[in-house]
Amino acid sequence: MTIVASGPSASATAPADGKGVGPLLRAWRERRRVSQLELALRADSSARHISFVETGRSRPSEEMVLRLAEHLDVPVRERNSLLLAAGYAPHYPETPLDDPALDALRDGMERLIQGYEPYPALVVDAGYTVVAANRGITLLLEGVPEKLMSPAPNAMRLTLHPEGMAPRIRNLREWRGHLLAQMERQIALRRSDQLRALYEEVAAYPVPEDAPDDEPAESVAYFALPLRIEHDGRVLSFVSSISTFNTPMDVTVAELAIETFLPADPATAKYLHSLAG
Repeated sequence: MTIVASGPSASATAPADGKGVGPLLRAWRERRRVSQLELALRADSSARHISFVETGRSRPSEEMVLRLAEHLDVPVRERNSLLLAAGYAPHYPETPLDDPALDALRDGMERLIQGYEPYPALVVDAGYTVVAANRGITLLLEGVPEKLMSPAPNAMRLTLHPEGMAPRIRNLREWRGHLLAQMERQIALRRSDQLRALYEEVAAYPVPEDAPDDEPAESVAYFALPLRIEHDGRVLSFVSSISTFNTPMDVTVAELAIETFLPADPATAKYLHSLAG
């Protein structure tokens, strides 16, 4: 369950095409489907001033950039990019996960995922690199080759690679579609070449024509799309839940996600508790 150092990630940079902060703010406003007037009311400004900022006729203050980003729910890393585009220094630090300043965070996450046992739980960063996992995850990783586990395992590769978990996932087409849609939403929020490259890689993994996509033998009223995976001759069903930190003030912390897998039926829960003794 040791938490490893977070891998290198692209720091916030001003847009390569030289665009100022105005077009970037307009793009975020349109993405959120918020009018200039509505944004002005939220940010205690005027629609005229918002228009001037977006067209480059007015340079917003550092405080105004942060205020608009807050009301547009811009991710922390992208807020730094907005500040750079406006000519200001980044506001949010990006602390390595193994830095002593994050000792309390690492300890808390380890206690959290350990306390979730015997159910699987893991922590991933913005690029889906696994930075921590509990013992329950070993159930899902049965038979995964070492080459996919090192030097730093990636949750998407582990799941969708033909030599990873994919051959044992009984509803592979559904679960693959769910994961790819999740990545598409992340790409829409972050201008990340690394994430885009990962998406293109895993989306290109072949899916066998005879890939299993069956229904459970017994009718189960699932409350969310389950991950149905074979383990030791039986099929286990899980639904996943993803948690992030509230109002993070650091880029690294903002991009961490804790994913837990809850048994989706009584048989799976009973089996996991029997393994735990």
